Amino acid sequence: MPADSPSIPLLTAAALSPLLMPQLWAAYAVHERLHLTDPAAFAAAAPGIRAIAASGDSAVSAELIASLPALEIISVMGVGYDGVDVAAARARGVVVTHTPGVLNDDVADLAIGLMLCAARQLPAADRHVREGRWPSGNVPLARKMSGARLGLVGMGRIGQAIAQRALAFGMSVAYHARHPRSELPFAYHPTAAALAAEVDFLVAITPGGAGTRRLIDAAVLEALGPKGILVNVARGSVVDEAALIDALEQGVIGGAGLDVFENEPQVPERLRALPQVVLTPHIGSATAQTRQAMADLAAANLREHFAGRPLPTPVPECQPGAA
Repeated sequence: MPADSPSIPLLTAAALSPLLMPQLWAAYAVHERLHLTDPAAFAAAAPGIRAIAASGDSAVSAELIASLPALEIISVMGVGYDGVDVAAARARGVVVTHTPGVLNDDVADLAIGLMLCAARQLPAADRHVREGRWPSGNVPLARKMSGARLGLVGMGRIGQAIAQRALAFGMSVAYHARHPRSELPFAYHPTAAALAAEVDFLVAITPGGAGTRRLIDAAVLEALGPKGILVNVARGSVVDEAALIDALEQGVIGGAGLDVFENEPQVPERLRALPQVVLTPHIGSATAQTRQAMADLAAANLREHFAGRPLPTPVPECQPGAA
């Protein structure tokens, strides 16, 4: 059945981008979040639903997958897909796709921006001027970023893009990942704590999920030290948020730049009250150009699947030859 036929039933798992929805409406019979908004209508539609369109924050559980006997593909508009039960999907022969690559630059740019903002305390300096406090005195001295030591927790596509930008600042680069990358010229550390002990800036850019949950814990923060700065552009689950707040309040580390949080969009008041922390609302890929590219790639994965052609970007677990 051609993908340009609106007769292919598709379920949206969350409120999706307005850059993606017109493409879905044009090509599919879209059931918008029926499993969340109208259980009776969902029960009637479920036997025919062949696709799920999701965002990087969507929950696609084993139970939802099991309730859709005709399901063939789950297309995620986002590089992260830890909310999707990929094992359950694979067990059913359902392929999962995502949108890597197209957002590397934006996330890497934001990581560098958060590093600069936290090091030079730019938001605090901005408030100092806006609130008319400059005539009464200058802001406290900040810390230099150029020439400092950067540690990356994760060395995938985005980690490598951050590393390249850091080299332009004259920074040294080291990393921790599940396995060393022999083709890269950067120092490898076997644990996050070992890496943190050797760097000034620690940037989390590892995938989320059970394997990395609270990977950056109190011990890692203590190793980073009182002048160290943590930046998280990965997932909120990667950092033990309670331990981070304690470390910031007690001066265990010097500051942080955070784009992601454990319970988004809820951010603890204690964290919001800390002046040495820079906070952004999960905007790593939030430019018009990149979100359009993500939407187009998510739509392309669906289109190519129903046309019987190779998928542009299946998740690693669903790529040919995956164990």
